[in-house]
Amino acid sequence: MKNTLLLLSFLVIGNFCLAQSDSIQSKESLEFEKKRLSSTIKKFQDSLETVKGELNKYKPVKYWKIRGTNSLIFNQSSFSNWVAGGLNSMGLNARVNYNIDYKKGNNYVENKIILGYGVQANADQKPKKTEDIISLSSTYGRKLNKKWYATANATFLTQFVEGFDYDATPNARDGEQISNFMAPGYVTVGLGFNYNPNDNFQAYLRPASSKMTFVTDEILQKKGNYGLKNDGDSFLFELGASAGATHKGKISSDVAFIHSINLFSNYLNHAERVDIFYSAEIDMKINKFISSQFTINLLYDHDQIKRTQLKQTLGVGFAYNIE
Repeated sequence: MKNTLLLLSFLVIGNFCLAQSDSIQSKESLEFEKKRLSSTIKKFQDSLETVKGELNKYKPVKYWKIRGTNSLIFNQSSFSNWVAGGLNSMGLNARVNYNIDYKKGNNYVENKIILGYGVQANADQKPKKTEDIISLSSTYGRKLNKKWYATANATFLTQFVEGFDYDATPNARDGEQISNFMAPGYVTVGLGFNYNPNDNFQAYLRPASSKMTFVTDEILQKKGNYGLKNDGDSFLFELGASAGATHKGKISSDVAFIHSINLFSNYLNHAERVDIFYSAEIDMKINKFISSQFTINLLYDHDQIKRTQLKQTLGVGFAYNIE
């Protein structure tokens, strides 16, 4: 009997030991399989990244970037039996403002296009223009270091149609004509340097700049008009230096601003009489397609008029941006 119990005890202990041995081997096998699977996944991920890198070599690089704003701004006022008085009026301003830029390696080209035209109609008066601008600019830059570029620039500035002195008479075309297409028209060319520390600020200095003024309308070819030396002249050449800066940013998520200043001094005649042009625009976004815009322009050009010129607009309308 004792021998039988002893034999059964050996059998139970043996089976238990065998079971524990199989369990240990199973755990070791499972850990091994986990490590092998993890290694396979890592190799697959590395291979995938290598394939992506090779494919990116054949992916076309976008060197051109286009950004722009299209706006159509309205303003209107209406009165009926209003004791305090008032004048019914309606105005419309259309404007496009585009940047078309190219950048590759150490070279870049920046093109700016601004086109704008606006009219306002008051009761019992002929429509008058409130904005009229054609502004084209192109700059080539060669990188010198992280923030400085050697640049060459050309700009063109004029208006679409004739303008009149509305202060002299309330009706358009009844007063004295003071401008027309290419009367004046300005072409400037300059060589110098740009300082571009970031995307929101840019400054330039061009110690070698020329400013050419064209007056192609014979009515306006009078001595003193836009700096002309004699009656019948249609061209004025100035050689000097130009400088300026542009700054843009956001006041809030829906309010953006941009302002700039441009200076020009004529080496050949009264260098102290610096031409100054300052412009600022605040865009207050209401929704994706509607916004309110405020603009202000200040201009001093001794050859045009010996006083500071001011233009300010405020309106609400449609706006569509391209980024």
